[in-house]
Amino acid sequence: MSDSYHSLTVVLAGDIKDENCESLIEAIKQLRGVISVTPIVANFDSHMAEERARRELTNKLWDVIYPKRSD
Repeated sequence: MSDSYHSLTVVLAGDIKDENCESLIEAIKQLRGVISVTPIVANFDSHMAEERARRELTNKLWDVIYPKRSD
């Protein structure tokens, strides 16, 4: 039995100004099966989540570069 999807989420590589995003929105609307495209405004919550993810990755990289010594 196969699954049925009701929506897909597109995540941008970075925040894009609304006036620069219009052509992308219009292009997505041209895809078969797309009824609407609703942009979501970047806010403090999205910034906080990104910073937390960046910090977690940074900490993991530091642990690889400078592993804790067990003396």
